[in-house]
This record gives sequence, structure tokens and C-alpha cells, in this order.
Amino acid sequence: MVSNKKNRWRCLPGQPLTELDKKVLYWQNKGKLVPTREMVKTPEQIEGIRIAGKLNTGCLDAVAAMIKPGISTQEIDNVCMKYCEENHCHPSCLNYEGFPKSVCTSVNEVVCHGIPKKTDILEVGDIVNVDMTLDYNGYYGDASRMFIIGGETTPEKEQLVRVTKECLEIGAEAAKPYGFLGDIGHAIQKHAEKYHYGVVRDLCGHGVGLAMHEEPEVLHYGRKGTGMMLVPGMVFTIEPMINMGTWQVFIDEDDPYGWEVISGDEKPSAQWEHTFLMTENGVEVLSY
Repeated sequence: MVSNKKNRWRCLPGQPLTELDKKVLYWQNKGKLVPTREMVKTPEQIEGIRIAGKLNTGCLDAVAAMIKPGISTQEIDNVCMKYCEENHCHPSCLNYEGFPKSVCTSVNEVVCHGIPKKTDILEVGDIVNVDMTLDYNGYYGDASRMFIIGGETTPEKEQLVRVTKECLEIGAEAAKPYGFLGDIGHAIQKHAEKYHYGVVRDLCGHGVGLAMHEEPEVLHYGRKGTGMMLVPGMVFTIEPMINMGTWQVFIDEDDPYGWEVISGDEKPSAQWEHTFLMTENGVEVLSY
């Protein structure tokens, strides 16, 4: 059991206990880790996040319409910047802790946080993750997609991209109201390891909505029934990073910004990410 001495869930003073209060307090009293009330978004906040999520999806749609062999990853960044300008959004990655671009473009063995460059020219058979976060009126959407450049690649890379998407879908299916974050990680790890893939442990999903990164951390490995309890109104990403080989990673020494994460054995890596809202009936996708 997880110690929960700080009484994370606080009921509203002077208000009768709601059904949500009763369920959360039950598990809190059992010693389980529960969210703070601040992690549960209000209906007004959810509506703002939903709009940001739709815009974020639209940005990735714009990338999907132009990505092809022969373009540079910088051209992807240009499309994302133009989309944000036209839709009165802000690309959240731009200048975030020194990140120099508006979007992450991670090619082949780059696990995540790949920096767009004029010199990175996409070739047939490359696999590329495009990870976009934007904010609109103070609300955030976050998602990433994999692209197979030219529509064909090696059977090994194709399988990696497919299985990684399955990991996201299986993780989402495991996310249940009043279940636990460990349920998500367990389901993803179990599926990935069937294929002898490595589940990256140094990076994770996260809460999102009022900031680009919020509590809780969403690990993509773990045990059922562990971690924080999931409560309706929570908004978070699931974004498994799956390596063809080892789960370990390192920072590219040639990256002057210290951002690009590479698979430990430099074998290909894949990632898919959606933003989810937890409801009483399971998750709703807000950005994909």
C-alpha cells in the first residue's frame, strides 16, 4: 500500500459529501494514493481543454497532409508555426526550458524531443514521431503521431510502429474510473514485452490541461492496483515510448541544446500519444 498521510483529497467545506467524495475517501482511508481535488478539472476547464485538444489535432492533421520523402524536419516545424499563427495558438514547446522549436520531430532511433533541422531530410522508410503541444487561451492540448515516410519501411519497423499504437490503445482500455495508474503501465508493458521490445522508463505521460506538464506522472510499466487512483475529471496523456531493443536511453552528445533522447542501443523507437479525459464511463480522447 502507498502511504497517504497528507490527506490529499479535501472535501469542500460546508458542502455535503458527493458520490465522488465518498469513493475517493474510501480508497484514501485504505491507504491508496489519490489525487488532489485540484487535479480534477471543472466543467469550464474541460471545455477549454477540449477546444485546445481539437486545435492540437488539427495541427497534426496539417503535418499529415504535407509529410513526405524529401522534406526536412524544419519544414514540419514551419507548418506547425504557421498553423498556430493562423489559429491564434501558441506552440508550447517553443523556448520551453531552452527547446528551440515549436514541435518535436524524432526520427528512427530518436526516442523523443528530436529538434527540427534544415539538414534532417526525410527518406523513404524512415519512421518519424511528430509531437505537438499547443495552448489556446491558457488551455493545453498534447498528442503525437508516428509517420512511415513514403508509406513503406522494413517489416521490423512497421511492426514496431503498429505494436506501439496497440500499446497506447491497450493502455487506454486499462484506464478505468477508480482504477489505478499502474493498471495502464502493466497493460502496456505486458503487450510490448510479448515482442521483446523495451518500454522506456526514463520518460512518461503526465497530467495536462492548465499547463503543459502537470501531476500525475503516467508510467508505461508497472503493476496493477498501484500508483494514483484515476478519478473522473482528470486529464492526462498516455504516450508509450517503445524501443526495438533495450528500454534504456541516452541524451545525444551532439545536441547543443541537450534535448534529443536516443535509444540506448540506437535501434529504432516509436511513440504514440493522446490526451485523455477520465469520465465515469472510461476515457474520452481530447487530442490525437
